[in-house]
Amino acid sequence: MNVPRVIPCLLTDGRSLVKTRRFADATYLGDPVNVLSIFSEFEVDEIFLLDIGATRGGRAPDLDLVARVAEECIVPLAYGGGITTPEQVARVLDLGVEKIVVNSGWVDDPSLVQRSAERHGSQAVVVSIDARRTPLGHRVATASGTTRHDAAPRDWAVRAVELGAGELLVTSIDEDGMQAGYDLDLIGSVSTAVDVPVVACGGAGSRQDLVSAVREGGATAVAAGSIFVFYGVHRAVLINFPSRAEVAGLFAAAAIA
Repeated sequence: MNVPRVIPCLLTDGRSLVKTRRFADATYLGDPVNVLSIFSEFEVDEIFLLDIGATRGGRAPDLDLVARVAEECIVPLAYGGGITTPEQVARVLDLGVEKIVVNSGWVDDPSLVQRSAERHGSQAVVVSIDARRTPLGHRVATASGTTRHDAAPRDWAVRAVELGAGELLVTSIDEDGMQAGYDLDLIGSVSTAVDVPVVACGGAGSRQDLVSAVREGGATAVAAGSIFVFYGVHRAVLINFPSRAEVAGLFAAAAIA
């Protein structure tokens, strides 16, 4: 059985590792380099590291932090935050990062995706799409959810793939950090519209939620934050991750059921 990827999605704001709820109410978790080194010791498929404050603050990628994290990380790493030019893409990848993640940057300059894919390959370009529910259906938001757009996520997904994106990270702002399950309607709407891997993000509260995002939402892979950094109802900080055998067993049981 081809086991879907399960990916820790970690957030930084500046040089602090944080976890948000609905893209706000950030809880401090610690030093990102230390936490990344812990995750590297687990059997994770890859890690997403996103600087959520970069675009809001008008900051370019923190290349020093990227270099330190990439040196500690022994599994594939995807990095996003403040990337707006092909030159920045090249610098980040040169530091040992496997993939770059772009969100607001490609909105202002769609050629960012195209030129990056042409130079580095589509497999190195992930387009992140954040969305929230509205009376008109899901609508896209950028700049850590602060800028709203009158556009459906599936339409943005199709355009991103046309430009050369090799993968999509789709996050529900409404479910982020709430641990009540993924927004399966959002994930499904994007998954059925494109033929590239779709990574579901936002809302995982249990291991069964990971399965539901794939089985019911049609995601190719799942990313999560809270369940891998918190423990218990009081959300005590505890870095954790299931073993590869546990993940395989989880999806195998779901396939039989």
